[in-house]
Amino acid sequence: MAAGADTPAAPRATGGAAWPVALALLAITLFQLGAAPLFDVDEGAFSEATREMLASGDWLHTTLNGEDRFDKPIGVYWLQALSVSLLGLNEFALRLPSALCAWGWAMAVWGFARPRLGERTATSAALMLVTSLGVVAIGRAATADALLNFLLVLATFDGWRWLDSGAKAPLRRAFAWIGLGLLAKGPVAVLVPVAAVGLWLLSQGDWRALGRRLVAAVTDLPAWALLVGIAAPWYAYALHRHGHAFIDGFFVRHNLSRYTGTLEQHGGSAGYYLVVLPLLLLPWAPLLVGVARQSLAHWRDPLGRFLLGWGLFVLVFFSLSGTKLPHYVLYGATPFVLLMAMALERAGAAMRWAVALAGVVLLAAVAVPAWTLPQWVDAVKHPMYRALLGGADAPVALAVAASVGALIVLALAAVPGTWRERLGGPASSLAGGAVVALVLLGFALPWWGTLVQGPVREAARVARGLPEPAVQWKLHQPSFAVYRQQPTPRRAPQPGELALIRSDHLARLPADQAGSYDTVFEQQGIALIRWRGAAASAR
Repeated sequence: MAAGADTPAAPRATGGAAWPVALALLAITLFQLGAAPLFDVDEGAFSEATREMLASGDWLHTTLNGEDRFDKPIGVYWLQALSVSLLGLNEFALRLPSALCAWGWAMAVWGFARPRLGERTATSAALMLVTSLGVVAIGRAATADALLNFLLVLATFDGWRWLDSGAKAPLRRAFAWIGLGLLAKGPVAVLVPVAAVGLWLLSQGDWRALGRRLVAAVTDLPAWALLVGIAAPWYAYALHRHGHAFIDGFFVRHNLSRYTGTLEQHGGSAGYYLVVLPLLLLPWAPLLVGVARQSLAHWRDPLGRFLLGWGLFVLVFFSLSGTKLPHYVLYGATPFVLLMAMALERAGAAMRWAVALAGVVLLAAVAVPAWTLPQWVDAVKHPMYRALLGGADAPVALAVAASVGALIVLALAAVPGTWRERLGGPASSLAGGAVVALVLLGFALPWWGTLVQGPVREAARVARGLPEPAVQWKLHQPSFAVYRQQPTPRRAPQPGELALIRSDHLARLPADQAGSYDTVFEQQGIALIRWRGAAASAR
């Protein structure tokens, strides 16, 4: 029996065109995409690995500063390399695959929700997704996360279509998306859709139906051929080329060890994601209260139970992980966004004002610290960041944009009910969320990005015009190699080499090394020096 066979007919699409929604979503995801420098460490590392792949001509293997890189599979590097090949090596090109994946992610949400929840709820969900803080962040980061989330959503949605219809086509598409997900990030591409489908089947309590579904999936040879045919060739090549180094680097360190232990000091308590999820869903997080109130009703509905099971599985599973990074919980954000869009349809004045105030608080959280930097920067303990922040210019444009944005958001929340219905119900809240996102993308992110990454970019541009080789000394800023367009290993300099180093580390050099360099560039705690003494100490 199909999943929804015993439930009332689902809402039907009203026949509205998709292109206005698609264009609006695309405009948000591309807005100011290349305005901020690459952020270290992740964006710099992915981007430099892509640049080195293009420079070497070896599109089957990645390196970072000349050393094998096993952090992620090959998929996102292919997309970034294609973008850079077409548009040149710049921030826009490096981030474009992630932006297009965020756009595709939102369109997938719209396409899934439209026939099931109605066109208005579908549009609300798509716009809420691309204006949520977490998606705003990963949708313009030159990393694998937006690509992975896009593929997870496609696979899991097709998993539901298979449950609902029993047709083979969505099952086979789901296997294909999983195969692509394995090329994007690894085993998590299997885990999330399989868990969402499996938990729903278990919740039905129909063991015969569960057995039939399992047999249907396991014995569908075309589905398996798609998955294996997409993912296996590259994994087989990597294993053949690198042997146990690939197994230890990718499967053990960057997958198993991340779950069973804490890597790179990214730990957290069991309640970590209970705090992080609402933050990443700002300014829409107050709607989670409405989702919680309707949780029993959602659980009684087949689709609602599927969405709840998907979201709660991610929340619980990654809460048990030893390594905790904020973006992990986004694997389960989509079902919550769909449920929140349903809550927005029912929202009263109090909830609409709560969403508006959340947007205002978010704007204040990025603008007020920037404006008050001179008052608190001396309290920053890290010497490099204290120096970086201490060189900030007054963020006048950011302050004005945030203030005007906050006034617009509050004005939209105050729209009378009759006008709100003429606009389309949730339209005033959605417009407020779009205003918040555009201020973040157009003013906050470029200002903060230039402040903390601008000196590294400028140092790289200086180094690029000099003939000497360069290294990173007691520092890990992989974006330096991207902007310099040369691998820049991490080690102490040899005589005649350039070295990127923190200014406070220069001040602490041993007495016998203190006069062994010339300063080529220095700005806000970042220095580029030319080493002219004996081989430097790694201390």
